[in-house]
Amino acid sequence: MARKKYQGEINDKEKSKEKLINAVGKVLKSKGYIGLTATNIAKAAGLSRRLITIYFDSVDDLVETYVRNKDYWIAASGNTKQLIVENNGRDTKKIIDCMLQNQLDYFYNNAEMQKLILWEISKKTQIMYEVCEDRERLGSKIFELTDKELEEKNIDIRAISALLVAGVYYMVLHAKSTDTLFCEIDINTPEGMERIRNAISDILDNAYNS
Repeated sequence: MARKKYQGEINDKEKSKEKLINAVGKVLKSKGYIGLTATNIAKAAGLSRRLITIYFDSVDDLVETYVRNKDYWIAASGNTKQLIVENNGRDTKKIIDCMLQNQLDYFYNNAEMQKLILWEISKKTQIMYEVCEDRERLGSKIFELTDKELEEKNIDIRAISALLVAGVYYMVLHAKSTDTLFCEIDINTPEGMERIRNAISDILDNAYNS
């Protein structure tokens, strides 16, 4: 017969903390960042508001714990790190293309990340500032490799990447919030999504071969 797990104070505390962290995601998806109040989070978790201040000091601390635990940008980068190792830091076009394609997929399918991006561009907060810095550090590692590979070429791969990432974010947010086309493309259809995928690869091909 299986032994029963101890259901003491420590066990209950960890379960309650996990429920509160998960509740942040639920509220973010349903109400956006403006809905991240103690009342809404506690209700989504099915717990008392008091537990937020007991376990996390404040709502901000709880939200920060949630954001850092999710590691959206690490997840969105897919197998980029593996590609860097496999290619010994070379063929950076393939690495960037893979990263952008993964971001497109992940961002399109992750409602919580969509809300986080809206939060990032709508309100200046310390939490999102630190998250953005983490994302920039991840990108810097890749740009160190592109600098070596493109040393003899006059290519601003940072600016090109910035436009591609911003385009991915905007097209996804536009597709999720309206029923209208964008430049006569609907990425809610497989055909539209494939056109954007091909465009990303074409832009990088043209940049690297210029």
